[in-house]
Amino acid sequence: MSEKTTAERIAVPEITVPQHPDVASWRPATADDVDAIMPLVQAADNVDHPAWVTPREEIDETFESSWTDPTRDSIIGLDADGRVVALGTVVVHPSRDVHLHAYLDGRVLPGLRGRGIGRELIRWQHERALQALAELDSPLPAAIFFYADEPNTAARHLAERRGLAEERWFTSMVRDLSVDIPEVVPTGDEASAIDIVAYDASRKEATRLARNDAFRDHWGSLETPPERWDKFVEGPFLRPDLSWVAVEGDRVVALALGSVNEEDWEHQGYSSVYVDLIGVTRDRRGRRLAPAVITALLRAGRDAGLDKAVLDVDTDSPTGANTLYGGLGFTPTERTVALVAHL
Repeated sequence: MSEKTTAERIAVPEITVPQHPDVASWRPATADDVDAIMPLVQAADNVDHPAWVTPREEIDETFESSWTDPTRDSIIGLDADGRVVALGTVVVHPSRDVHLHAYLDGRVLPGLRGRGIGRELIRWQHERALQALAELDSPLPAAIFFYADEPNTAARHLAERRGLAEERWFTSMVRDLSVDIPEVVPTGDEASAIDIVAYDASRKEATRLARNDAFRDHWGSLETPPERWDKFVEGPFLRPDLSWVAVEGDRVVALALGSVNEEDWEHQGYSSVYVDLIGVTRDRRGRRLAPAVITALLRAGRDAGLDKAVLDVDTDSPTGANTLYGGLGFTPTERTVALVAHL
């Protein structure tokens, strides 16, 4: 914890609206803009990460969450015909009791890239993130995060020009569900008291607590508060039948939660379950609970007729997760880099 607050240690420049000759106007985004925003999102997805798409619900969340203020934390650029050609958002993580994290997310229409629109967009986002963190006036450590797909070197260079540096790499991994899936049995003194069961809503809070405990020592992770957790587990993509937890009494001690977005399948060329979260509470590690819940999820995906399972892993995970997944038949595909500025 710093002796100075964010208001004292962050120099906030005067924030000015982006300027560019190819953009007729800039303004905050509203919920009424989502229909106009989606063609930009889809065009950017096709170039930046063609194997998966951004669901509309993710854009909607910008305007629905209590911890965001789109009138201050979003901006869209429109061309002379009123088409949305640029979108930028700044989100400060709702958990603000250990670290303060601000995330930049931006897109420019692919046909207009390389002209300086992205430079102006990220300049505004960076300035707004500095302002938002300073306004919290907190002594806690603060950081700004920007994630970029490995091939998107232009976006990475834009972030680096704003003082962010590459800090962590994440790898996407895929597992063919037609290949034999092993049976994994938990070990240790508590094994007989632990059951591997399908997730259901009655375990919502216990699973949230397990997730927060499991990820306390993971890079860049903050606790998920109830509102954000509700949006995830009660949203349209989580599949309880493809989500498994290890239960010890009333307590969840491990989890592997899967979701399905069928829009991805056409781009991937196969049907899939995406493994959103895998974790084991810190006092129950070393008992083969992670492979037990993962293989339960894999078998459920196979039995549901899906072709493959997909997940993303921190390549430097303290739990050695990438080695675990490789041993369970997952193979690496794409990579994403996190660029960070610590304040």
